[in-house]
Amino acid sequence: MRTNMDYSKAEQWILGEKAFDSSSLGKCEAVMCLGNGYMGMRSATEERYLHEKRNFFIAGTFNQFDENEVTELPNAADLIGMEFKVNGHRFDLEKGEVREYYRQLNLKTGELTRTVYWVSPAGDEVEVEFKRIVSMHRLHILAQMVTWKPLNCDIELEVTAGIDGQLTNSGSQHFSEGQKRLYDKTFMQYLAKTSETGIDFVFNTGLKFYNGADKPEVQSKIIMERRQILSEYKLKAAQGKTSTIEKISNAHTSRDKEKEGMTLDMIREIALDDVKKAYELGYKYLAAESAEEWENLVWNTTPVHITTKESRDQLAVRFAQYHLYVMTPRHDNRMHVGAKGLSGEGYKGHTFWDTDIFVLPYFTYTAPDIARTLEEYRYLSLPGAHEKAKENGYEGAMFPWESAWLDDGEVTPVWGAADIITGLPTKIWSGFKEQHISSDVVYGVWQYYMMTGDQEFMDSCGYELMLDTAKFWSSRLEWDESDQMYHINDVVGPDEYKERIDDNAFTNYMAHWNIRKAMEYYRELKSDKSEIFDRLNEKLDLDHAYTQWQERLDKIYLPQPREEDLVLPQNKTYLGLDEIDLTKYKNQEKIGSLFDDYNLEQVNQMQITKQADVMILFFLMEDMFSLDVKKANWEYYEPRTLHDSSLSLSTHSVLASDMGEKELAYSLFRRACNIDMGENMKSSDPGIHAASIAGIWQSAVYGFGGVRMLNGELRINPNLPDAWEAFEFTLMWKGQKLQVRVDQQSLSVENMSKESAVEIELLGNKYTILDKQIIKL
Repeated sequence: MRTNMDYSKAEQWILGEKAFDSSSLGKCEAVMCLGNGYMGMRSATEERYLHEKRNFFIAGTFNQFDENEVTELPNAADLIGMEFKVNGHRFDLEKGEVREYYRQLNLKTGELTRTVYWVSPAGDEVEVEFKRIVSMHRLHILAQMVTWKPLNCDIELEVTAGIDGQLTNSGSQHFSEGQKRLYDKTFMQYLAKTSETGIDFVFNTGLKFYNGADKPEVQSKIIMERRQILSEYKLKAAQGKTSTIEKISNAHTSRDKEKEGMTLDMIREIALDDVKKAYELGYKYLAAESAEEWENLVWNTTPVHITTKESRDQLAVRFAQYHLYVMTPRHDNRMHVGAKGLSGEGYKGHTFWDTDIFVLPYFTYTAPDIARTLEEYRYLSLPGAHEKAKENGYEGAMFPWESAWLDDGEVTPVWGAADIITGLPTKIWSGFKEQHISSDVVYGVWQYYMMTGDQEFMDSCGYELMLDTAKFWSSRLEWDESDQMYHINDVVGPDEYKERIDDNAFTNYMAHWNIRKAMEYYRELKSDKSEIFDRLNEKLDLDHAYTQWQERLDKIYLPQPREEDLVLPQNKTYLGLDEIDLTKYKNQEKIGSLFDDYNLEQVNQMQITKQADVMILFFLMEDMFSLDVKKANWEYYEPRTLHDSSLSLSTHSVLASDMGEKELAYSLFRRACNIDMGENMKSSDPGIHAASIAGIWQSAVYGFGGVRMLNGELRINPNLPDAWEAFEFTLMWKGQKLQVRVDQQSLSVENMSKESAVEIELLGNKYTILDKQIIKL
């Protein structure tokens, strides 16, 4: 990605490209996507091109095409497409001549802008500017403005625009066509219904034209085709004069929480009234209103400032914050964050462990109200977790590896990419065997509770989640007479290059932690919260479960570091597997190039790691292992890790900071930033990497800022890279807003709320801060 502005100035907010390349459209479509958590839209151009991917998603509207496919977010109607003809010649950047081109996303305002100086095949020169927003203030509204300026002659401009419902999810059509209608000779409306889940979608759009304060004479014609309602417009544009087109659109669905119980006619009326109001306000008003919402919601509330000559670093953290808000459905606790956010069809809009371990902490530390919404989703999806446990012969809550709608249960596809050896699709075992997700979910619950002190959430949701998952793990344990221990066999850990292995260190330790925490909360509830205890005991049979936990906890096999080198076995067999020279793959340009030479069955038999299980364990359970153990395992596993998971680099960056390896940590941080922001023009085609983007913020705040929650206490132990002169960020801790500033000479923490004192460990010493504390480094 050519992030080529002068970042030392205001352009620290700008992500831009200077050249149009139709073979690499996916990059900008994804990384410059627009959204507000309710809806998300890839930033395809108005005019169409062969290799584009036009995606428009509305959170939570999952549908299953047929029994051979899993449920996914359906690709809704295209509301932004516009075709233009200049004196009879189609506006097409692959034809004629492009003399100037620039496209940019302003992270501060959420506005996408594209400027083109184009010469038609007939020699007609025009300057065109495209602007677009998805409103952060009005969840259902998106708006466009296009200005045309003929440079060397008068032109006749033909515009075709409307609503196109012919889109699919790579061939799967999720909608049945509904009614089409034109209102007031201006507003086009298109209805559609998902085929399996029966969700009604209502789309509206209207166009207006003006030349400065004047309204030009425009000829229009309505067209209704299969799954389309369009209008054709013709107008004259004089040389040197600017003609402007505004297109204001919206989308509403019957899944919207506030529309539960409404008839389709009621929704249509609400949606039409909504678009008419936005239409009257116009693009400039809507864009300014949305920018103000971005300022109030994000940039003024949780600013991050980095003083450095490497100003791309500042851009990267803002890029992360932007996307975290674009992808997160903060408006509805029945929905969660997908692995690609709302930026592409990758992973079908499904939620993974990524959000609990990587995305959730950002909001827990900066916007606890949003974090609670995400946690409530996990509680509301317990029926699906119960169903999965039951289907697999277990008790309690066994969370799906991939989640969609609340009661969908497991939605991981069974078959994946081609096996280069057999020529058959590769079986995806994660949905069957990657079970650490259940403890990951409650780790996020526990983190949220420790950081916020939200007792009401814990009473109504959190305790039940902790206890229900512990029941699953207890039933999942397998007794081995030979060593008189409980084992967890036949699983996939975070390192998905090792399938169906026994005693995965990450899985075993996290399961042990889950049960231990459940036992603590059982005793706490029984002693201090009898009403809650009685309710949950009746629901979950806690007395019986606790008896099992007591008997089994200390007999769960937890692999230990080897005496000779302190290496913790990733699983039962890893340290005995074959080793190969990984230099070629460590220096790869394309992720997953290993599978050009080997299939997954072969990789399973080699000491090759996608992301290091043990490193992630140290990241989450850092106080369980000494620094010597961490360093020894880093030296062993990092050379064997390809970082083919987008989650890997940020985790390793944080750990490198913890170990005092500042330059290594900084190098890994920069590499993590480049996963989506870098020059690889194919890395983001399926969509952005949601958890990796959250990892950019974690690398900065957890790693360089040294922020960590340990056993319910806040610790700040900064490790600022030499390239950064100063680093400022804000945190929420148990209802108090903290302003943290680190430079090469000092650390300061200011309690901005000043409502109550905050206990913090700074550089190894405990402080009680009501106002401000400054410490020399």
